[in-house]
Amino acid sequence: MPTMIFVNLPVKNLDKSIAFFEAMGYSFNPQFTDETASCLVISDTVFAMLVTEARFKDFTRKPIADANAVTEVITALSADSRAEVDERVDKAMAAGGRPAIDPMDLGFMYSRSFQDLDGHQWEYVWMDEAAMAEQASA
Repeated sequence: MPTMIFVNLPVKNLDKSIAFFEAMGYSFNPQFTDETASCLVISDTVFAMLVTEARFKDFTRKPIADANAVTEVITALSADSRAEVDERVDKAMAAGGRPAIDPMDLGFMYSRSFQDLDGHQWEYVWMDEAAMAEQASA
């Protein structure tokens, strides 16, 4: 069985967070969803658990970081093309997301970042593996 990842993110308003990611074209697993959390399906092996702050506090002894004030993590996801990077981030912006940093274009790698409704930073990255291999062998 391949390793799966479940990123747990505290959210202020679960319904608004669900609507945000649905507007980006993602779905949720109802088997792992209730009034305190919802399982965002990113791929067959990658998931984000959107957890209300009240419920999130049950899983940690530390204070919850305000992602609008500090960066606690950058969740980077791969894309199959530059166009997919733009499509995903454009959808996030249209759904209420905010820019995080300027796009990065290195020719062989292209990325764009955004902040979701709770300030969590997300990034989509496309890499031309053939061009990267050429640069490494040069």
